[in-house]
Amino acid sequence: MIPPLYFVTDPGAPLSIPEQAERAARGGAGWVQLRHKTLGDTDFADLARTLIDRLTPFGVALIVNDRVEIARQVGAAGLHTGQGDGDPMAIRDRIGPDMIFGLSVETDAQIAALPEKGLSYLGVGPMRATASKPDHAPPIGLHGIARIVAATPLPCFAIGGVGPGDMAALRRAGCAGAAVISAISRAADPEAAAKALIDEWTTT
Repeated sequence: MIPPLYFVTDPGAPLSIPEQAERAARGGAGWVQLRHKTLGDTDFADLARTLIDRLTPFGVALIVNDRVEIARQVGAAGLHTGQGDGDPMAIRDRIGPDMIFGLSVETDAQIAALPEKGLSYLGVGPMRATASKPDHAPPIGLHGIARIVAATPLPCFAIGGVGPGDMAALRRAGCAGAAVISAISRAADPEAAAKALIDEWTTT
């Protein structure tokens, strides 16, 4: 089942990554993506295992960012890759048929080039400029996200500067959900922030 709220970890936030992940899960995030570009593989794998232990009691899936072999090694529920991380079909062959597998897309051309099978969902954006990912592609806005969502049957998560006040518009645009970083990780109360985003999605 695709959850409406997908939390992506923030290595620069005041709380530790395990605390971020657990508080997001307590607030209703259905998936948590471990993203940490500078951590070595051994430490990343250890952190992934810690998150699995913290998230499993909540029924929340851990998605590993980019690192295919670590996702396999630790038994993560899913993997998320970007446009430069390899051929999606080759990656699907490597991870097997059952792992959740997502891909970032930013343009109509990337949508046109998607494989017919193998992907579970898309991360679409960035909607806005965001300090959480300084090397992000140019923002595409809500209209750009809606256009991409309409061009694919795959479930789509909007990402990039998504926060309070956006959830209802993203739902109306056809998104399956939103992937959120700082709106949860930098909130004074991350659990309450996650709950508020879920409430906005479901009640407006």
